[in-house]
Amino acid sequence: MSLKPYLKEKPFVYDLNWDEWQTWVKENGESSFRAGQIFDWLYIKRVFSFDEMSNLPKSLRDKLKDSFEFVTLGEITKYQSQDGTVKFLFELEDKNAIETVVMKHNYGNSICVTTQVGCRVGCTFCASTLGGLKRDLRPGEIVAQVVKAQKLLDETGERISSIVIMGIGEPFENYESTMNFLRIMIHPKGLNIGQRHITVSTSGIVPNIYKFADENLQVNLAISIHAPNDELRSKLMPVNRRFPFVDLIEACKYYIAKTGRRITFEYALMGEVNDQPEHAEELAKVLKEMPLSHVNLIPVNFVAERDFKRTPRDDIFTFQRILEKGKINATIRREQGSDIAAACGQLRAKHMESK
Repeated sequence: MSLKPYLKEKPFVYDLNWDEWQTWVKENGESSFRAGQIFDWLYIKRVFSFDEMSNLPKSLRDKLKDSFEFVTLGEITKYQSQDGTVKFLFELEDKNAIETVVMKHNYGNSICVTTQVGCRVGCTFCASTLGGLKRDLRPGEIVAQVVKAQKLLDETGERISSIVIMGIGEPFENYESTMNFLRIMIHPKGLNIGQRHITVSTSGIVPNIYKFADENLQVNLAISIHAPNDELRSKLMPVNRRFPFVDLIEACKYYIAKTGRRITFEYALMGEVNDQPEHAEELAKVLKEMPLSHVNLIPVNFVAERDFKRTPRDDIFTFQRILEKGKINATIRREQGSDIAAACGQLRAKHMESK
């Protein structure tokens, strides 16, 4: 079990989804249309105080002040890459730090959000696990990352068009907060992000892959796989000892059968570790039973505390060709923000070290 979220006397104003706001206004003797007004102030006008909600009666604003707080995301630092990527290091109210990344593409702007302070999954090549897991984020603390980034884009008339839940932490170990975050993001009266423009990534928390398959959502699923077999995956990803590779593959088959949707398998290539032709051939053999699958090859990021080297460019293309020869769709992830330590957990690790 993961550590509990930050406990406060009051919930955050972003913690509630549309249905919960409907319930709250009813229980507080207010008309149901007030929920729509509150949602509008939070996600369309994007105010950061109750006093700015000028079309609400003062009595209702006072109730909101007594019942909720806004999320405090203090900007510790912000870096902007030459390619337009912006990385934030935010300080939470309890002084923990999280990262959020906004990436510019030719098809729009995407945001990568964090779901936990730290991570306990322990992937041996990832900076997010340095220092272990501190706590889960509450739904409102995940939502606030998107609202804060959207406020930045408001200055240039742009908007967040897609979301990847691939920041620090394991979303499926903070499952309920992640699901509530999704419900808030996709609601048509809020930020109205299309479900198919959202991707949630997991390291393979098998029980919640089954649960996610039954949610009746159109949100994309990505699985961090990083190895074609149990032995190697257990060395790279300790989570594989809890949820073995064979069980993960069965959960993926269930997801595809239940939803009819494709799974993206994230595969970080590490020089002379998991990037050899035999690894590609074995991976193709495993995935050929899942026609609705796609492999996203990721050249591993350098992390000073880890001892992995990047796979040579030619070897990356060789790995891709072997997968494609085995009828597996494979692409190579375009790198963004490499000049600002945009890989997951790197900026927070530097901050922790400096403290």
